[in-house]
Amino acid sequence: MSQLADPAKKKALQARLARVEGQLRGVQRLIEEGADCEQIAQQLAAARKALDKSFFNMVGCMIEQGGMPGPHVAAILAKFA
Repeated sequence: MSQLADPAKKKALQARLARVEGQLRGVQRLIEEGADCEQIAQQLAAARKALDKSFFNMVGCMIEQGGMPGPHVAAILAKFA
């Protein structure tokens, strides 16, 4: 099993996830305040896209590190994407 070994990539992923966490807190606040459903949906979509980008960056990292054969990476994409 591969791990996130590059300290810069690890830090970047942690920063991205912290931003997503902030977005989700914002969505919760919008719901509590009774915001418009379209506004809430827009913020949820933005958070989802940020999580998707994080996921694909992780898959890219696995490929770069060379620890996983192509079929295994494809299986991960099929399983989680």
